[in-house]
Amino acid sequence: MNEEEQVLIHCLYFTASRFARNITKLAEKTFDFGDVAPSYLYMIMIVKFHPGITQKELCHKLSIAPSTSTRFIDKLEKLKLVTKKMDGKQTRITLTDDGEEVYQQFRISLKELFSSYSKVLGKEFSKDLSKTLHEASNMLERDL
Repeated sequence: MNEEEQVLIHCLYFTASRFARNITKLAEKTFDFGDVAPSYLYMIMIVKFHPGITQKELCHKLSIAPSTSTRFIDKLEKLKLVTKKMDGKQTRITLTDDGEEVYQQFRISLKELFSSYSKVLGKEFSKDLSKTLHEASNMLERDL
């Protein structure tokens, strides 16, 4: 192995970015929801689990900036998948009936996605990798 390969293999930034690109390609193939990109589907899932969630809570749960959540929520509202309701100074988000349908389809697709990558990586390795990446992300977020 040459020096260039060693640097790339041992660089977490490069390796994580490469992995993210590959898993994103697989997710985009698996999640065929027209105008709704995979990242929006996770927002739908959080709203399903927490009806009436505030935008601030969504940002925290998804680790996204308020401006990103505004863009996501506006698009989902335009697609009639969520509704926004003012509650004092807070905006509360809930799923519409169409949003509920998309959520149900998304859950099926999540199982398909797991099946796709676990065929290559193995089920236990896939679960361990996801858990390890989640824990590492939490540690980095606390330190940033």
